[in-house]
Amino acid sequence: MTAAPVSIAVFEFLDATHREIQQQLQQLRALVDAIETDGLNQANRERAHQVLDFFNGEARQHHLDEEKHIFPALLGSQDDEIVLAAEHLTQDHGWLEENWLQMAPSLEAATNGNLWFDTQELHHALDVFEALYLDHILLEESIAYPAAKARMAGLDTLGMGREMAKRRALKRAAAAA
Repeated sequence: MTAAPVSIAVFEFLDATHREIQQQLQQLRALVDAIETDGLNQANRERAHQVLDFFNGEARQHHLDEEKHIFPALLGSQDDEIVLAAEHLTQDHGWLEENWLQMAPSLEAATNGNLWFDTQELHHALDVFEALYLDHILLEESIAYPAAKARMAGLDTLGMGREMAKRRALKRAAAAA
């Protein structure tokens, strides 16, 4: 009997989130540039709110998806490169969170029309955040995800997808309350 193929839907969802992260990084860069030239007009305030919501919500949920469902499969590998990649990616999540916590107050201020922050500092923080994210995504897509697909062959990844969707629904419900 051959192992059932791993459901690609989970990995397609994770890959789609990577594309969304890259789009949001571009939006964030455009936003910081626009704040420098146009100040905090209504459009910039709304863009700041959208970017803030994405990185406070979906980006964090994405990291949790990987930490709960993808990285454990990699950490159990007998291949040192795969284990090191999973450890590196887990550490990246911590660095990304730290970088985000440095930038988020400026974006929160922007959504409220407050320009107390230094846009040059925000640009520098964004440079670091973006570089780390892009390197992180590259490592996931080139090493981690292919290895995880192979290690997870035959597992019920549909259950993973249900857990991921349920967690997001609960978060949305809590935010709406």
